[in-house]
Amino acid sequence: MTAMTADQRAPGRPLLNRRLAEFGTTIFAEMSALAVRTGAINLGQGFPDTDGPEQVREAAVRALRDGRGNQYPPGPGIPELRTAVAEHQRRWYGQWGLDPDPDTEVLVTAGATEAITAALLALVEPGDEVIALEPYYDSYAAAIAMAGGTRVPVTLRPDSGEDTEEHGTQSGGRFRLDLDELRDAVTDRTRLILLNTPHNPTGTVLSRDELATIAGLCVERGLLAVTDEVYEHLVYEGEHIPIATFPGMRERTVTISSAGKTFSFTGWKVGWVTSTPELVGAVRSAKQYLTYVSAGPFQYAVAEALALPDDYYTSLRDDLRAQRDLLSQGLSDAGFGVFRAPGTYFVTTDIRPLGERSGIDFCLALPERCGVVAVPTQVFYDHEAAGAPFVRFAFCKRQEVLADAVRRLKDVPR
Repeated sequence: MTAMTADQRAPGRPLLNRRLAEFGTTIFAEMSALAVRTGAINLGQGFPDTDGPEQVREAAVRALRDGRGNQYPPGPGIPELRTAVAEHQRRWYGQWGLDPDPDTEVLVTAGATEAITAALLALVEPGDEVIALEPYYDSYAAAIAMAGGTRVPVTLRPDSGEDTEEHGTQSGGRFRLDLDELRDAVTDRTRLILLNTPHNPTGTVLSRDELATIAGLCVERGLLAVTDEVYEHLVYEGEHIPIATFPGMRERTVTISSAGKTFSFTGWKVGWVTSTPELVGAVRSAKQYLTYVSAGPFQYAVAEALALPDDYYTSLRDDLRAQRDLLSQGLSDAGFGVFRAPGTYFVTTDIRPLGERSGIDFCLALPERCGVVAVPTQVFYDHEAAGAPFVRFAFCKRQEVLADAVRRLKDVPR
């Protein structure tokens, strides 16, 4: 081992390594702290303001009282949860061929964020390129950096509505993927494509044709796919189709999901990976040196949650669709340009019709102006100018909270 030089030990030397130097406190922590300080309604961070099903909470309490999971659970996850995850994949996607083995093709993680990080640490070598759909959840960029990879953004762009410097974007448009731009982004250094569908923050749900094209590109160029599907049950228009179900993709795809968004227990941090034994083994090799294991009693509860009847999933989707529509209409009435969200917890808006240009400045001022917190989408872009006028609002809140927020937003001065 090479000894550190005096300069390297010096107190003035930056403590954060170069790979992570660009990453400070997350925007979610900053905006949530702003909400607390100002007493504003927090529509910035994507967590529900009500807990999930009572029977699932009671399952966690029962596990605690019965002493199940109070000590280290098995490294891959408790057998009951791995079996439940495998049965979930068969239940919802078995018609397309998904049928994972719970013993060798399922890994339980500390939420989807750890699963993504472990997958990238396991599969990316320093210098490899990782394509991600921009704007992207901020942990993607940090995880790519930790793996020593180079992120290559492919930008989702508004597909309709007037989009000019003078007038901004009109309500009703969506964000779309340019498949030619995606193909052009692949080089000899590309290792994998990091997908997120339904997509945070834009709400985009990739179509069957889009996914088929991406799958064909992966097979043609020998690429892996890591796919974040945490919003798989929150699709209001279209359908969610795992890319692992396309020809040639099962053996090259790491599929990731979690309990947080589906069951409204984001604090439990229970996620999972499904893939081939080889890929799951690779991810586990990295994961074991991150958290090792986590959330023992909650794993038993999530195993029971995954077996809830279809009407639970239907009610969740219908309720969130109504919340989406309430907030979207209120934002439109307040003068925002509103992009329709086919999925997720979020509505993306354009602030240019309000005479604004900087989402960061707008969001920092919004709590004082009307008592609502949102997140500037610009922080999810490498190409910051492309995201400057866009702001994300979360609608995973109670109807009365959203109605109050809508009333406040009408007072935004224009």
